[in-house]
Amino acid sequence: MTISDLESAAPAEAEAATFPYKRTCPFTPPAQYADMIEKDVSEVTLDGSGLRIWTVTGYETMRTLLTDPRLSASRRHDNFPFYFVAPPEYRTETSFIGYDGDAHSSTRRKAALTFTHRQVQRLRPRIEEIVDEHLDKLLAMEAPADFHRVFSLAVPMTVICELLGIPQDQHEFFIKHGTALLGGHSSTEERQAAIVEVNAYISELIKQKKETPGEDLLSRAMADYEASGEEYTDRDLFNMVRLLMNGGHETTASQISLGTACLLENPDQLELLLNDPSLVKPAVEELVRFATIGDTAVPRVALEDIEVAGQVIRKGDGILCLGLAANRDPEVFPEPEKLDIRRGSRKHLGFGHGVHHCIGADLARLELEIVWSKLFQRIPTLRLAKPFLEIPRKEGAVIYGLWELPVTW
Repeated sequence: MTISDLESAAPAEAEAATFPYKRTCPFTPPAQYADMIEKDVSEVTLDGSGLRIWTVTGYETMRTLLTDPRLSASRRHDNFPFYFVAPPEYRTETSFIGYDGDAHSSTRRKAALTFTHRQVQRLRPRIEEIVDEHLDKLLAMEAPADFHRVFSLAVPMTVICELLGIPQDQHEFFIKHGTALLGGHSSTEERQAAIVEVNAYISELIKQKKETPGEDLLSRAMADYEASGEEYTDRDLFNMVRLLMNGGHETTASQISLGTACLLENPDQLELLLNDPSLVKPAVEELVRFATIGDTAVPRVALEDIEVAGQVIRKGDGILCLGLAANRDPEVFPEPEKLDIRRGSRKHLGFGHGVHHCIGADLARLELEIVWSKLFQRIPTLRLAKPFLEIPRKEGAVIYGLWELPVTW
C-alpha cells in the first residue's frame, strides 16, 4: 500500500476526541485537521489537563505568530498548553527552548557556535564513519532486525554524545530517559523520575568537566560563562545539556525511521534517489516536511490580547502551532499530499520558525543527508519486515515517530 492509498483511506467523519488527535497514518494529518484548516484558528480541549487552548494551522499565520513578541515560550505560565499531565519540573527544569527575550538569546548563544553551518560541515567525515559503523552492525545481524533500535536511535545518539563530551557507554541510559520524557505513554511519575535521574547524571558530568575540561560543547559553554562574567548555576548547564541530548537524538532518530519507511513505501521516489544521488538534499527537505515529527511541539502563551485570523486570543491563553497542517498548505506547497523528493523546498516549518528555530537544524540535515546517501546504496534490497500499518506509532508523543521499524534485506 502506498502513501497515496493511505491518504484516501482516511475516515469520512472525524471522531470527537480530546487533543492531540491520531494521525490516519504517520504521514497523514488527523481527520479533524480538515475543519481546523478551514478555520485557521480553532479551540480544542487538551487530553489529560482538560485545558481549552487555541490551535493555529495556517502557514502564514503561524510564521507571523512565531515572530510576534506578544507570545511566550515559557513553561511557567498557568495555561501553558501541555497536552499531557506534566510534573512541576516541566515548568522549572527547562532551557532556552522555554525562555523568552534576553534569557533565551544569552543561553542559546552558549550552544550556538557548535551548530553553525561551518562547524557542522566539519563533522561530515566523522558522521560518515558513524553511519558506516552502524550499517556494518546492522548487516552483521540476522534479518529481520529493528532498524529503529539498531540504527536510527544509535546514529544521532553517538553524534550528540561526542559533541557534548558524554561517554558512549551511556547511550542506553539517555535513550531510556528520552523515551520517558518525550514518549506518549509515560506517566507523570515516570517523566518526573527521568528528569531527576538525568539531572543527577549530568551534575556529575559537569563536576568532571570543571575539573578536566575537554574539547566539547559543555566545556566550551562553561568557559563562555566564565569569560562573559554572566551569572549561572549548574542547573542552567544541566538543563541545556538535557535539552540538547533529547533534541539531538530523539528528533533525528524519529525522522530517520519515518523517512526511511516513507521511501520504502514510495518505491518510485526511492528509485529517483537511487538513480540520482544528488537529489538527497531536496529529499531531506521533502521528507522533513512530509512527516513533520514536531507537529505539536510548538506551544506558546499569549502575553496580551491578540487578534488572529479574526479571532481574539486573550491574554494568558495557550496556543499550539500545528506544523503538519501548515506544511500541507497548498498555497505554499502545490499538491502537498504528494511526496515529491524533487520539490526540495526549505520553506517548510519542520524545524520551526523565528528565534526558536531549531538550533540543530543544520546538524540534523547533515545526518539525514549522509544516512540516505549511504543506506540504500549499501543495502539496496532493504524492505519492511511487516505491513507498514501494523508498525506501532508514537501517538500522543511530543515528537511523533515509530516505536520500532522491522526490516529485512
